[in-house]
Amino acid sequence: MPVATKLIRTRIRAVKNTRKITKAMELVAASKMRKATEAAVQGRPYSTAAEGMLQRLQGRVELPHPLLREPAAIKNELLVVVTSDRGLCGGLNANVIREALAHIQETQAQGITVSVVTVGKKSRAPLAKRGVPIIADFTDITQTVDFLRIKPIADIALEEFKTARADKVTLLYTEFQSALIQRTVRRAILPLSGLRAEQTASQQSVAREYLFEPSPDGVYAELLPRFLETQVYRALLEAIASEHSARMLAMRNASDAADEITQDLTLTYNQARQAGITQELAEIAGGAAALA
Repeated sequence: MPVATKLIRTRIRAVKNTRKITKAMELVAASKMRKATEAAVQGRPYSTAAEGMLQRLQGRVELPHPLLREPAAIKNELLVVVTSDRGLCGGLNANVIREALAHIQETQAQGITVSVVTVGKKSRAPLAKRGVPIIADFTDITQTVDFLRIKPIADIALEEFKTARADKVTLLYTEFQSALIQRTVRRAILPLSGLRAEQTASQQSVAREYLFEPSPDGVYAELLPRFLETQVYRALLEAIASEHSARMLAMRNASDAADEITQDLTLTYNQARQAGITQELAEIAGGAAALA
């Protein structure tokens, strides 16, 4: 019995040490989450305003742009999969990988060839293991997102679409909704045909006349690639905010589980200790009775 209580004490000590680690990781993730969510939320109005400006500018553009090219048939698709570089964030990365594999299978069933650009260490290995063609891999980019660091991702998408090696470019990432909810999002970013949407009556009623230099065509041609870069940048910000939120929640659950295990082990330890004391008392009483 003393051996059993010693093992239980060792287990309790180990669980408490683990809880200290998970609690510290929860606090770190919470701190990073506040900064990441603030960046993600602040980036949404900018992206929306940029899209609205392009829509208003489109009516004054005469020359077609390659990024607005509508393929007769989609034969090749480029899928940009965004995951985290680190684990311990619950099922966040698993959900993205599951959605990516389902999308690839569905797309290939339609006779469309799919190639992938992976962003984050947690996406390359699962996709490569299943034979998915990966044309580019970006790691250690989700730790500190900088606009210049994400530009190569947008450049690859632009080059693949301009050279017709891809008729469609799709982003797959996790969108931050709240500290408890992160939603896997699949968004087509090329071709930019969505910008051809008609303006609503309210938008037309407040439309104003602007003077563009050097010309509306020149401004439009320059803004379209920048808008695509903004879309990729926004997706990375959303993914990072989701990662820290999911990690904070996972570490909180781990800390709560450690508390429950500690309580159960403490109860077991007390029961074992009480049983040992009872057994010793019985042996003493039995020995005294034998001597009498």
